[in-house]
Amino acid sequence: MSDLATPKGLVAPGPELTVDEVRRYSRHLIIPDVGMLGQRRLMNAKVLCVGAGGLGSPALMYLAAAGVGTLGIVEFDVVDESNLQRQIIHGQSDIGKSKALSAKESIAEINPYVNVVIHNLRLDVDNVMEIFSQYDLIVDGTDNFATRYLVNDACVLLKKPYVWGSIYRFDGQASVFWAEYGPCYRCLYPEPPPPGMVPSCAEGGVLGVLCASIGAIQTTEAIKLITGIGESLIGKLMIYDALEMSYRKIKVRKDPNCPICGSTPTQTELLPDYEAFCGVLTEGAAAAAANSTISVVELKAKMDAHENFQLIDVREPSEWDIVRIPGSILIPKQEFINGSALEKLRNDVPIILHCKSGVRSAECLAVVKQAGFADATHVAGGVVAWVKQIDPALPIY
Repeated sequence: MSDLATPKGLVAPGPELTVDEVRRYSRHLIIPDVGMLGQRRLMNAKVLCVGAGGLGSPALMYLAAAGVGTLGIVEFDVVDESNLQRQIIHGQSDIGKSKALSAKESIAEINPYVNVVIHNLRLDVDNVMEIFSQYDLIVDGTDNFATRYLVNDACVLLKKPYVWGSIYRFDGQASVFWAEYGPCYRCLYPEPPPPGMVPSCAEGGVLGVLCASIGAIQTTEAIKLITGIGESLIGKLMIYDALEMSYRKIKVRKDPNCPICGSTPTQTELLPDYEAFCGVLTEGAAAAAANSTISVVELKAKMDAHENFQLIDVREPSEWDIVRIPGSILIPKQEFINGSALEKLRNDVPIILHCKSGVRSAECLAVVKQAGFADATHVAGGVVAWVKQIDPALPIY
């Protein structure tokens, strides 16, 4: 598989090209830096893409078009209509279908010479090492911190490079982490951000075409590593601002005290629970929500019984414009953080908070409880649960 001892490329060259393959890859073959040898390396490469969503879509499509011989896809989700704004490997007819299967079918149309291996499961500590060991290089298209740290740690332990990307609204980042030759993801981000500090794309949104911009950088870096051409992003972080149309590249140094890739690593195996390591809620929010959470069914029952309470929506105005629970009042989360929301709360009736999924409302609940509003609760699952269980005619975003 890999040949890490030489600078000639990550993957050894495969067999000579057939006439049909020469026709297909001719625009690569006439580039001196790639040529026949580089294309044979690509065709002999085994690349795993973690996720077939926003970043995975362009990465998989261009890796397939480039002639990567084996593409693995780790993906357990199904295609949802909200995916189609940016996950271009899927189409209207794929709604409800396994994303991994949908991606495989699209790749077959792009390049039938590519062998696609589907891992239709959720990546976790029990399967990551066995799956990653089958591939030369990992392309990380995940959208949550727990999986990113899992991917990093597995790659460090297996001595494999991985190409990382991240997107949010109009901003993107990309890098190559390979502990054998430079820093790992933990050297850049030693610890995950505090729970609730960085919204996901599902809550904060993302410009659809940003996925293509960052996914293309990831694909380019993967091709360079496989063929051994150019200068990779190892030890560098590429930052892209779509609104300013600007790229910045900053150096990232290996942390000698990194717990997994440092000179004396203290972590020599995978963590038992990456979800716990990254945390979804702060301790205060988890404690506040422990005995103060109601379901959307319970909320609807209170409405039907004409109970008197104040229903507060802590999402952003742009989300409020899309869909809302009847009778709710909009007070964005930031107003709870800075304290200005407290003067808008009634102290003569119970307070019920909700957001999109239940994370932000739990954080706001902690603030409200701390301020002395004892009769306050929040809604598990938020607007999404309301639409799915109470009023399916409303849109989900």
